Amino acid sequence: MTKKEYMDMYDVVGAAMEVYNTLGRGMAEAIYQESLAKEFKLRGMDAEREKPLYSYYKGVLLDKIYYADFYYKDIVIELKSVEEVVSDHRAQLFNYMRITKQHRGILLNFGETSLHAERYLFLPQYDMFVLLNQDNYRDYISET
Repeated sequence: MTKKEYMDMYDVVGAAMEVYNTLGRGMAEAIYQESLAKEFKLRGMDAEREKPLYSYYKGVLLDKIYYADFYYKDIVIELKSVEEVVSDHRAQLFNYMRITKQHRGILLNFGETSLHAERYLFLPQYDMFVLLNQDNYRDYISET
């Protein structure tokens, strides 16, 4: 991941923080989703809302279609408005990242006492998802 790609993730979380600071917590997920769409637009961020994600098996398109809350610069963004993020929420994001073959994903939860944001990097060569934080993100940034 380049520094620019990491900063794109940072920009997404910044927009979500503005929405959270404006609305507070405890509203329906749909309200946060629409508000975040407006905030992205205000910031000139061209994020796709409710992006359809298609699955394939041996090159054949499957009938099942998933929808990512947002897709921005190859980042899969999943929103929640729950008391606490649980493993099922992460699994949903990871599934979407695998389907799209994208290496970056963000899970945002507007239901906690402060905005909860988890930035993930998918390392397909290890079949592993890494939670990026202030202590480790530099380990995954390349110079190119």
